[in-house]
Amino acid sequence: MKAVVLTKPGDANTFEYKEVATPEVKPGWSLIKIKGFGINRSEIFTRNGWSPDVKLPRILGIEGVGKIADTTDAKRLPKGQKVVTLMGGMGRAFDGSYAEYALIPNDNIYPVKTNLDWADLAAIPETYFTAYGSLLNLKLQKNDTLLVRGATSGVGVAAVKLAKAMDPSIKVYGTTRNLAKSDELKSVGFDGVFEDKDNELQVGDKHFDKILELIGCLTLTNSSSALNEGGILCLTGELGGIWTIKDFDPMGAIPSGTYLTSFGSNSITEAKFNNLLKLIEDHSLDVSPTKTFDLDHTGDAQAFLDSQHSFGKVVVLP
Repeated sequence: MKAVVLTKPGDANTFEYKEVATPEVKPGWSLIKIKGFGINRSEIFTRNGWSPDVKLPRILGIEGVGKIADTTDAKRLPKGQKVVTLMGGMGRAFDGSYAEYALIPNDNIYPVKTNLDWADLAAIPETYFTAYGSLLNLKLQKNDTLLVRGATSGVGVAAVKLAKAMDPSIKVYGTTRNLAKSDELKSVGFDGVFEDKDNELQVGDKHFDKILELIGCLTLTNSSSALNEGGILCLTGELGGIWTIKDFDPMGAIPSGTYLTSFGSNSITEAKFNNLLKLIEDHSLDVSPTKTFDLDHTGDAQAFLDSQHSFGKVVVLP
């Protein structure tokens, strides 16, 4: 099979597109014919050498969609079954989706029923499930105001679409370091846009009922200061590339009467994912990727996502 292999850290040109052996099934694992996968920031971090626990060489890719090509669970995962897979160590502890086939643990494969085409389905797993799970943790209520910190990211764009589908009365605001993207953000559903300048919110005295924090530890304390009393902040992303907060003081960082939670997409279940698909299809949400690439140009896909021009989700279709 063809695969994109990372043998050493480097820039987007470091990947090697080459022929490798197609994996053979083993007990508890099944083989997926990969029809598409999304590009994620965490994979860019790994390519840069910022994931010391990932041993190289490695086929990256923490998510993918496709069909079962060979199976060790013919009842739940029969050959030809349409499936999605994400997280669970794929692309990190074992080879992932940057290939024509991927060998994945059965417990990490989720059968789906959907009429979405492969490009749209490939845009959903990690990005939309992360947004969906985060919004559930934020316990959205009628007429809430929601701020998405890091709105131009794939998860940010997914969050506004899903929030509006959950309850159209919710007002959703987004942040960006580049206000030239304001019209783009409003076109996907944001009610207003605020500048994120030098990691400080430019919102004046405005406060919000809920905040989805996608930049991460770099801006969490600053974001918390913009919560209404009784508000909730969900820490989900790490787009800022900072994993911890030095000398973190919860008493000082979490305003009195507000709440801090987090979300990780490893909490996925088959039922939750299919509930997400139902929400998307019932509301005819536009989940189409911003840009698609073929397998040979996976490095270009990463470079595009990592550029200042990126917006929304980038997908590769092998």
